[in-house]
Amino acid sequence: MFGFVLANIPWNAISNPKLRMSYKVLHNEQVLPCATTVSNIRWREYTLTVDGIKRQLPGRNKFALALDGRTSPNKRAIMSVFAY
Repeated sequence: MFGFVLANIPWNAISNPKLRMSYKVLHNEQVLPCATTVSNIRWREYTLTVDGIKRQLPGRNKFALALDGRTSPNKRAIMSVFAY
């Protein structure tokens, strides 16, 4: 799975049958999740992050929250959280 991230392959490519078959040949012991599973994991992490931030802030304040996920040039996954 992390090979896809490191290779900058789009998440939707995970659903391609030929790509999945090739990955299984190369990495028989690993299970490659489908694009829906990856998307669900991403949304779950987003919700957990937002809920965690809300719990730490005073209840009556209003704020705008932005999350950004990307891969750095040295292939590190980065999640940025911005609150205004």
